[in-house]
Amino acid sequence: MLFISDIHGSITALNKALAYKIKLGAKHLVLLGDVLNHGPRNPIPEGYDPAAVAARLNQYADCIVAVRGNCDSEVDQMLCDFPLLAEYNWLIVAGKRLCLSHGHQLNPQQLPPLAKGEGFVFGHTHLPVAEYQDDVLLFNPGSITIPKGGHPASLGHYDGQCFRVLKLDSGEPLMSCQWPT
Repeated sequence: MLFISDIHGSITALNKALAYKIKLGAKHLVLLGDVLNHGPRNPIPEGYDPAAVAARLNQYADCIVAVRGNCDSEVDQMLCDFPLLAEYNWLIVAGKRLCLSHGHQLNPQQLPPLAKGEGFVFGHTHLPVAEYQDDVLLFNPGSITIPKGGHPASLGHYDGQCFRVLKLDSGEPLMSCQWPT
């Protein structure tokens, strides 16, 4: 799985991220919100073209699982051929639940009910995270467009054993966390 968060309408950043789908052999794209719009508090990113982002992602509609970010709206859904407006979603991976959320409502301080060893994947903060907290996996791939906290633009990858945050420009791992199966 390839995890992409906080695209904020940048076709330039999205194209770089999608190259990793092929390079890493990822079968599914998990979009963690803030897909098309930059939002009123963010600068307009390089390559800002929400319609092009929607058209490019529509090419992968059959392998996308997405959740709604605080910058996503019903108008955005009109451009996308995949469901974009779920506040959260669940995946079952190796018999364990993985909760997906943008992070503006559910977040590490406000988790859904999770059993020991399950996981929570989120975006919103633009800060990468790959760690265990109270026996729950917390994973945030950072932002491919507007990274914060001095971190480079990044995305996430799960290879069946390890969740890794990768630098967008080089693919170099920034951090990782094993998820025992």
